[in-house]
Amino acid sequence: MQSSGIAGALRDVRARRNLSQLELALRAGTTQRHVSFIESGRSLPGRGMVIRLAESLELPLRERNDLLLASGFAPAYPETDLGDPALRPVLGALQHILDGHLPFPAIIVNRHGDVVAANAALTALTDGVAPELLTPPVNAYRLALHPKGIAPHIRNLTEWSRHITQRVRQESLRNPDPELDRLLAELEGYAPAATPEPGPDHLGFAVPLQLGCAHGELRLMTTITTFGTATDVTLAELKLEAFLPADEETSILLSKLSPRE
Repeated sequence: MQSSGIAGALRDVRARRNLSQLELALRAGTTQRHVSFIESGRSLPGRGMVIRLAESLELPLRERNDLLLASGFAPAYPETDLGDPALRPVLGALQHILDGHLPFPAIIVNRHGDVVAANAALTALTDGVAPELLTPPVNAYRLALHPKGIAPHIRNLTEWSRHITQRVRQESLRNPDPELDRLLAELEGYAPAATPEPGPDHLGFAVPLQLGCAHGELRLMTTITTFGTATDVTLAELKLEAFLPADEETSILLSKLSPRE
């Protein structure tokens, strides 16, 4: 939150979501006058109203807690460390999902792109990568674009660099975070120089990753799954990124490289 107090905090986040006071009021089941009074500091909302406003703004749980704190209330959503025994059953279930995706690579990352878990097939993508980039915490975005990472093997590096940097930029704009801003600046430094703007045939996130490896060429699509019903900040910020073969040749090659036990 950029401004102190509920008035500035609510005004900032509403502006980022491009919502008018009336639109927010309708979503939250209140009046534009009430929203206006809150943003001007003339009215202090109750805890329930703050939570309704945060839900109506579709804020991540971390920012919902920030909005509550700005209003003088205690956070409503816990933030459990990934090493806490309470999360072992959840992390075990997530690892089961990753292993079930074999022989295709899949990873789980946190909000900064750090790899929390991965399946064994990830090695098909990281062959030849500098050891320091594979030393925890491994950042998936840095791993992809660093000159000592996967980047030298990516055939469509210009398009894939744009895919990664746009993804991080959009996340940072939607949910401001200084660490994400620093990561974005680093990633943009790795991107090919003088990257042209996308043309009329640009496919955006539908562009497959084209990757060369010692055993052949891989063409991969990605899917991203978030845990939207989680009530813990840590779990809600995790993303599961699964790589899928974009053609039969890739499917056969990955099956050979990462056979099931």
